[in-house]
Amino acid sequence: MDYKIREIRKNEYSILSDFLYEAIFIPEGMDKPPKSIIEQPELQVYIEDFGKADDWCLVAEVKEKVVGAVWVRIMNDYGHIDDETPSFSISLYEEYRHLGIGTALMKGMLELLKNKGYKQTSLSVQKANYAVSMYWKVGFEVIDESEEEYIMVCRL
Repeated sequence: MDYKIREIRKNEYSILSDFLYEAIFIPEGMDKPPKSIIEQPELQVYIEDFGKADDWCLVAEVKEKVVGAVWVRIMNDYGHIDDETPSFSISLYEEYRHLGIGTALMKGMLELLKNKGYKQTSLSVQKANYAVSMYWKVGFEVIDESEEEYIMVCRL
């Protein structure tokens, strides 16, 4: 599939709410939550007022349609390590998953962060999420875990 990875444009910041919703892991056999779930403060931290210092986002585009996004910001979220480590978020629309686009987005963001002088990036992921193997593949490693989640870091 032909796709292009590029930086998000300011007029596209609002699409991050779609990708925040798509990033919610739904265990097998569970129903999708209502879209309004992203209005909860613990989720809004990922996208609210996006575009400040230390906010970076790459998108994947297929035929001029944005189909995926990877974004980082320094925030006190589930994967927070410290105030110098951006937290990593990624998602794609369902029909564009398992095509290599997500891996390309992740590698692009890791390169961008390295070039900007960051030392590492972190994330939180549920152990049952198929994305765990993708994170390992691009260099993330588990630094802490709970019964259900891993805290992972990728050193740049």
